[in-house]
Amino acid sequence: MSNTSATSHLWPGVPLALGSAVLFGASAPLSKLLLGSVNPWLLAGILYLGAGLGLGGFHLGRRIVGLPSVEAPLARKDLPWLAAVIFFGGVLGPLLLMFGLSLTSASTGSLLLNLEGLATMAIAWLVFRENVDRRLLLGALAILAGAVLLTWNGQAVQIDLGAALIAGACLAWGIDNNLSRKLSSADPVQIAMIKGVVAGAVNFSLALAAGATPPPPTFILAGAVVGSLGIGASLVMFMLGLRHLGTARTGAYFSLAPFIGAVLALVLVREPLTPTLIVAGLLMGFGLWMHLTERHVHDHAHATLEHEHRHVHDEHHQHEHEGPVTEPHSHWHRHEPMRHSHPHYPDLHHRHRHG
Repeated sequence: MSNTSATSHLWPGVPLALGSAVLFGASAPLSKLLLGSVNPWLLAGILYLGAGLGLGGFHLGRRIVGLPSVEAPLARKDLPWLAAVIFFGGVLGPLLLMFGLSLTSASTGSLLLNLEGLATMAIAWLVFRENVDRRLLLGALAILAGAVLLTWNGQAVQIDLGAALIAGACLAWGIDNNLSRKLSSADPVQIAMIKGVVAGAVNFSLALAAGATPPPPTFILAGAVVGSLGIGASLVMFMLGLRHLGTARTGAYFSLAPFIGAVLALVLVREPLTPTLIVAGLLMGFGLWMHLTERHVHDHAHATLEHEHRHVHDEHHQHEHEGPVTEPHSHWHRHEPMRHSHPHYPDLHHRHRHG
């Protein structure tokens, strides 16, 4: 198998997943800074409203300047999945994270976010039957060991309320990530925009109804900027990564996010660099490295498949068109059955089940 073929399955999926991780990782310590002046529930709403409105501006600007969308629009059959994604990923997840961060240090909270990748991979493996080999499992165990170490008080594992809330947020996002694979062929900007506006408005309204006091406009603006980049842009990149890598591997690469957050927490919040933090970071870093160096190749068959999504004419897209064609483009098309072997991940065209 040529190196070019192997590389084609890393690009652009891996850079997208890692870029998503960097943006989201930075959002945790920046949110921690804002929590000193903003109610946690209210901040959860501000972050997602910022994400939704920021992407809404991008979407509107794209139409005003006449840039055509090559992405497939949401269909009626996507709406139940979108509703579930909004609830788990947009309402419940950020709410649990903000309250969790308010009760624990930014560096510990950031590293505990590694549990999201673990939850994502576990659900993809156990529920959706994506292939997970020994290398991925060993990496997952290393990440879990690092999380356990962060809750070790010298005598026993002690999970405080803050850590439990962050773990709950990771579980909610793990469910969200797996449900998002049902939407990964649709326009990610449209999905993230709707998710941000709806989820943000729900949490913002509920926080006000519960008695939260709105912060000064400068803090609202700061939260919106953090949300537009750390949530909105990050989510778009994550959705695009799902197309190329599948849920388990996109979640694995996304595990870089907590390290970005932990480093920024040490710099911005000036938290101490403890031996426990160092060892936990090394364990989790080893787990991430195991995921990054995994390579999946085997002979496999593609059944007949009909769907619409953004694509170029590669080995999986050999079909005729009427009129001129630009690359990439989106339209409804049919894949004929084929059998071949090449490096691949559980992307849009490799959703076969493994024992």
